[in-house]
Amino acid sequence: MIGLILRRLLVGVFVLWGAVTLMFVLVRLAPGDPATLLLGPDASRADISALREQMGLNRPLPLQYLSYLGQLARFDFGRSYRFEAPAMQVVLSHVPATIDLTLTATLIAVILGLALGMLAGYRPESALDRVVSGLTILLQGMPTFWVGIMLILLFAATLRLLPSSGPGSPVHLVLPAVTLALPFTAIVARITRTSVASSMREPYVQTARSKGLTNVQVLTGHALRNSLVPVITIVGLQMGALLGGAVIVENVFAWPGLGSLMVDSVSYRDYAVVQATVALIAAIVVVLNLLVDVSYALVDPRIRTGARA
Repeated sequence: MIGLILRRLLVGVFVLWGAVTLMFVLVRLAPGDPATLLLGPDASRADISALREQMGLNRPLPLQYLSYLGQLARFDFGRSYRFEAPAMQVVLSHVPATIDLTLTATLIAVILGLALGMLAGYRPESALDRVVSGLTILLQGMPTFWVGIMLILLFAATLRLLPSSGPGSPVHLVLPAVTLALPFTAIVARITRTSVASSMREPYVQTARSKGLTNVQVLTGHALRNSLVPVITIVGLQMGALLGGAVIVENVFAWPGLGSLMVDSVSYRDYAVVQATVALIAAIVVVLNLLVDVSYALVDPRIRTGARA
């Protein structure tokens, strides 16, 4: 187990290095000058040049990169010139909103996805299975931004049951969380359906039925439990993907999380905040993947995690 964790941490270091390096290059290749955007179109050339010198933008790109890596080694993510504060401090102030949105969406997706997947997998090729399969394809095929806009028009503008945007009470979380959860629900349902359908054909299920267990006991106590490994895998991976999907959802619903912060920071060429956001998201994804690997042994003792690559 310790060897697995150490190997995953080593891989995680390279993932983090790749993510911050890629973002370092991309933000500097984007058109637009941060100094000009910060000072405005009426600023003089001397003022713009002085700010570029202060921000280190006049130096060659390789020197900027080496300096940036040196800062990261000291856990210094730079300073946001737009907020006039340390970049990571700005990013961390937006993390709670994204965590609330992501965890709520995950909870909705797991509950609905497991329920739909179990119903469909219990009787494969039945009418219910076909309905669930068609529904999952539909949910995965609908663009997230379009779903969000349709939910706003229906529940906020027409029925006036829910607020359309912004933070506030837990009610404000409903529409963005549901929007983010729908495609995730479809993925969990499809994986659960396939795993449960396969488990229902195993001999241990027939043995459980011969012992007089009810259908619910067979489904939840035997078939579902032995189907959880692929479900846990996809949930862990998709939670990382939700952070990327939250960029769209947070902007549609004006939710003050990492997604909205990143879009605004890209617009203002606030390099430090963009890079700090990407580094934090990459670190979260690495930790989630590590937790998924470790959880295999807890769900299914037959898996020897020490032998995993």
